[in-house]
Amino acid sequence: MPLKVVPRVMRVASVLLAYRLDELVDAAHLFRPLKLVRPLVAKPRVNVDGLSRGARLRLALTDLGPIFVKAGQVLSTRRDLVPADIADELAQLQDQVPPFPGAEARAIVEQELKAPITTLYAAFDETPLASASIAQVHAATLHDGSAAVVKVLRPGIDKQIARDVKLLRSLGELAQRWHPNADKIRPLDVVAEVEKMLENELDLQREGASASLLRRNFQSGVDMYVPAVHWDLTAARVLTLERVYGVSCDDIAALDAAGVDRKALAVKGVRLFYEQVFRDNFFHADAHPGNIWVDTARPGEPRFIALDFGIMGSLPEEDQYWLAQNFIALFERDYARIAQLHVDAGWMPSTVRLDELTAAVRTVCEPYFTRPLSQISLAELVVKLFQTARRYELTLQPQLILLQKTLLNIEGVGRMLDPQIDIWAVAHPVLKRILRERYSPLRTLREMRRRLPEWFHAAPQFPELMRDALRQVAKGERQQVADPNALAQRREEALRTRRSLAFGLLGASLLVGSAVLWTQASEHAVWHAAAAGVAGLLAFVAGWPRR
Repeated sequence: MPLKVVPRVMRVASVLLAYRLDELVDAAHLFRPLKLVRPLVAKPRVNVDGLSRGARLRLALTDLGPIFVKAGQVLSTRRDLVPADIADELAQLQDQVPPFPGAEARAIVEQELKAPITTLYAAFDETPLASASIAQVHAATLHDGSAAVVKVLRPGIDKQIARDVKLLRSLGELAQRWHPNADKIRPLDVVAEVEKMLENELDLQREGASASLLRRNFQSGVDMYVPAVHWDLTAARVLTLERVYGVSCDDIAALDAAGVDRKALAVKGVRLFYEQVFRDNFFHADAHPGNIWVDTARPGEPRFIALDFGIMGSLPEEDQYWLAQNFIALFERDYARIAQLHVDAGWMPSTVRLDELTAAVRTVCEPYFTRPLSQISLAELVVKLFQTARRYELTLQPQLILLQKTLLNIEGVGRMLDPQIDIWAVAHPVLKRILRERYSPLRTLREMRRRLPEWFHAAPQFPELMRDALRQVAKGERQQVADPNALAQRREEALRTRRSLAFGLLGASLLVGSAVLWTQASEHAVWHAAAAGVAGLLAFVAGWPRR
């Protein structure tokens, strides 16, 4: 650990002691002597007597500063690593800090956009609308008279974050070395997540691109409205968005006063989540009430307004498919299929005993299904399933953990708007419809048509690839293998490889021939080209690798 961070590390330990988080200090043996000087440690801002450990940790992180608040917010999403009571408290962390002078914000805007503020905007209010640890927001008016908001990064924030990330990394290394549950908490992985999130939030042009894509995905604006990005007034440290007006989705009194149909709004919120995740594969991953407003101008046909696009999520296509299938199996209470899907997806080793995994899944799920469906928390059930699966060496990508957090947020918003909402009844048909459309034969044909030019381009390389692959297979067969089962498996793999290569070469040849015939003017040539193309596709299907 660098000596220059030692005083700051000691300050962290003293704050933890002040908030009586002794178990965290005990876990790092180097800090234990500090307990002897507890009487000299500064008193916390509030009386901590009677507060839960999660509440005390939340207050301690708030005292330590904005970067630690960010770390706590990330930890709140890792319910696979931290206890539920702590995660619930950390989810309440608010990223609010005093604003920096509006004159400095004005100077940053002029420096980034390389023009005087009067040239850029008809009006720019130096009093911020909101202030957070990374940036603050100012109201502005464009020259065409339309209202806008300007998000400006704090001056010197990149240097401050780099310094604080070094401190977090040092603390993570201490925890990794000394904490008894370091293998479960994985502190260095958590620090890496914090660092990645902060790096993304420091690039406002990236946030603008995320807002632009989400707006395009919901272009109709019927269910959700996303403010437009003014790209000519946007740079890495400045983001100008259309100004929108609405009510926070947790302000029930204001929604009722406006006559908003909260039940319809709750159903729409659940549907929007599944559309973002499984239809568009691009979802708002920070969907707490402060970032999700409601347009009260349309009480009969309510819609959401999305804000703050610094944290967005997407899944690899394979994980997206396997996750959707897991949801369907969960809706249909097919526990054996859930177990099999976890193995097929590669989330668990193939050596796991499926009967034991099925029994574990059943043990988690059955108590929930004794309740009315309207009282079952899908988000809570998914989190518990992942926690149970970790005993069987479950390996998940961070995007799936981010999805867990988003599901918890969306379900919380839905139940807040309508406590009687049946999440299962809403989600099941929506997900089945999306999957039916996404994996339909027509969409598959369109995808194949899109990839045809790539296949034609790669076809001339197939003979050389086939020769090299067969040469490697032949060398592999000549190796001495002690285990007869392993030898038989290798022979089977070699046969499958030869079969795939042979059919691939045949399919490529037929498709190339089809393309050549298609260029001929005669009617017979066109029919022959079509026949060759169909035969080529069938050859690809016949040679497609199977599990």
